Amino acid sequence: SQHCQKMTTAASEMPSFLVERMANVRRRRQDRRGMEGGILKSRIVTWEPSEEFIRNSHVINTPLQTMYIMADLGPYGKLGYKKYEHVLCTLKVDSNGVITVKPDFTGSRGPYRIETDGEKQELWKYTIDSVSSLAQPEEEEREQRALRDLYGRHKEYLNSLVGTDFETTVPGALRLFVNGEVVSAQGYEFDNLYVHFFVELPTTSWSSPAFQQLSGITQTCATKSLGTDNVAYFSYPFTFEASFLHEDESAGALPAWPVLYCEVLSLDFWQRYRVEGYGAVVLPATPGSHTLTVPTWRPLELGPAAELRRFFIGGSLELEDLSYVRIPGTFKGERLSRFGLRTETTGSVTFRLHCLQQSRAFMESSSLRKRMRSVLDRLEGFSQQSSIHNVLEAFRRARRRMQEARESLPQDLVSPSGTMVS
Repeated sequence: SQHCQKMTTAASEMPSFLVERMANVRRRRQDRRGMEGGILKSRIVTWEPSEEFIRNSHVINTPLQTMYIMADLGPYGKLGYKKYEHVLCTLKVDSNGVITVKPDFTGSRGPYRIETDGEKQELWKYTIDSVSSLAQPEEEEREQRALRDLYGRHKEYLNSLVGTDFETTVPGALRLFVNGEVVSAQGYEFDNLYVHFFVELPTTSWSSPAFQQLSGITQTCATKSLGTDNVAYFSYPFTFEASFLHEDESAGALPAWPVLYCEVLSLDFWQRYRVEGYGAVVLPATPGSHTLTVPTWRPLELGPAAELRRFFIGGSLELEDLSYVRIPGTFKGERLSRFGLRTETTGSVTFRLHCLQQSRAFMESSSLRKRMRSVLDRLEGFSQQSSIHNVLEAFRRARRRMQEARESLPQDLVSPSGTMVS
């Protein structure tokens, strides 16, 4: 008692804020003990949830109205007890007017069965039939009108999303849309591959929108064994748009087509990269789906020192200009010499391209279309077609004005049998 009295006296002599802080600490310790005890007693996972638990734990977005058809199957003199009540059918109606019947109408199936428990077991059979009167012709017509109105509003909504303006190309122009995918790369020496690719447009007659990106880099992908090759699956999508305007009317001029360049690199654990191969392919000149496999090569430096350096510390010979894989755009000579450049064949990259083309040449008649072999042939005389089109339009306008002037004149002046008044 003297010790407790000393502690009480010491506590009374402590400042008030220290006494309050000690009380808060003591309260938190008690709460923590209660929480720890509650966690041990509570059920974190409910292995067999009841229907009421599922109904209360999930949000039902569509409001439902539910009605039950029940039967009291109790013995005589014991009617009205809950244990003798059985649900025969459940009807649910949602806000969209959909009626759900469970169990379904009996139809050609046999009747439903209910077996009662108790001293005297009984077997009850019942059927569920739809006895509603058939819809009258006026009601069916009203329903059809409502459905047509609903479909019409949905069609107007879709038209508002698409729009009514269809962008057309100018005469002599071709628009190229490419939805592509870098599918995979296979047959390379190292793992963790990624692909750098870009599209080169010919300097003459080709252009692209200012916002258009003509290059891209895939993610780093680990390879897996497929047969005898190690394959890296990228599934990297890309898209671009370009326009071609045929201006050169010389007979020997052939339009150049865009080229797709790719560079395959590998990345190791120490963030060192190595060039695995270069490749290029001309984009397909015909619309549709195309799967292209581009073989690649890489520059090779002779001697074991170069291979050891490539294996241990990364790095290898690289091309300063990736367009050197084919013919660079800056090359102006007649023959491109690559004498002295040692290369080694490596793996391949698979591209999947979906090409779309838009041009007024596709609006020609079927007979004329049969005589044209490809879209390049269609673009041969576009400028002449444009000028002829302008002349014909001017002739039609002049002829229309002459007809309007003729109709406005009196009939006695127009008729050849009319007599001239002196």
